Amino acid sequence: MRETDQTGDLPRILLDWYDVHARQMPWRVAPADRKAGQLPDPYHVWMSEIMLQQTTVAAVRDYFTRFVTRWPKVADLAGAEDADVMGEWAGLGYYARARNLLKCARAVVADHDGAFPTDHDALLKLPGIGPYTAAAVSSIAFDAPRTVLDGNVERVMARLYDIHTPLPAAKPELMALAETLTPQDRPGDYAQAVMDLGATICSPKSPACGICPWRDPCLARTRSTAADLPKKTPKKPKPVRHGTVYLAQRADGAWLLETRPDKGLLGGMLGWPGSEWLDTQEERPLGEPPVQANWQPLDGEVRHTFTHFHLILSVQTATIAADTAPTKGAFIPPDRFRPSDLPTVMRKAFDLSRK
Repeated sequence: MRETDQTGDLPRILLDWYDVHARQMPWRVAPADRKAGQLPDPYHVWMSEIMLQQTTVAAVRDYFTRFVTRWPKVADLAGAEDADVMGEWAGLGYYARARNLLKCARAVVADHDGAFPTDHDALLKLPGIGPYTAAAVSSIAFDAPRTVLDGNVERVMARLYDIHTPLPAAKPELMALAETLTPQDRPGDYAQAVMDLGATICSPKSPACGICPWRDPCLARTRSTAADLPKKTPKKPKPVRHGTVYLAQRADGAWLLETRPDKGLLGGMLGWPGSEWLDTQEERPLGEPPVQANWQPLDGEVRHTFTHFHLILSVQTATIAADTAPTKGAFIPPDRFRPSDLPTVMRKAFDLSRK
């Protein structure tokens, strides 16, 4: 038996800490309110978990508030126009999540009468819901004893049990350890508590071990290895891709934009027509301009980093006549064009053109 397993009621200790130190979030029911009988809204729990994937709480707060204000119920979201949802999502990144958000909302309405299923296996069958999200919704929304394992929980478990197997190979071992701690009583609050612990105290750098509720049983603290955990397999350098985008504006102020294909990066989002993004050390790809015009290259370039590569875009601009017909894309009148509807990399190109 591990040394840590002999140290008492770790879930109870953590829940006592959470009752005092729980973070306030717009999608969360505070522990005192939950004890008083207030139940979490499964729609809010699901929405927040999808938004929080590979994104910070600080970045998500305003997006969440805008979404649930504009679409208060899952049925409202299911009936929304795709372009409206993608526009509200713009800037949050990982745009496949937005497409799956719509697919999932529509499946909940079509197949479950507008109510998220309480059954864990049924949740897993919904679009865009994987093992982590299903566990989070099951535990937080329905108080089922399911174990969540995000980056924060992985770090807490690796340090608590002094696990030196590097990630991602360590995931099964860390999940097994996390499962042994998931309580039958208040599993939803416990899931949020262990994530809060990782986010606020057991942080990646300079963990605040002196005020940690699990300070005494933490093996990494007693062995002075906390700063080295969790270990990670070194990542390969990201390749650099190059491309060109074309920003065309008519004399009446309309902008030429296209909706990108549903599949692939930035799928379903508005964007500027342009070339492919290629790994090349030679002359940057220009592609085929979307319309015949006197294109002028801008000074400067757009730099953006995706999960698997860095992107460098050159930007060309032109003002064109009102009767010009483009070969791709469509003109959006100035009263309907919102730069905030563009994904970040496309917004960077627009900002560069404005300068």
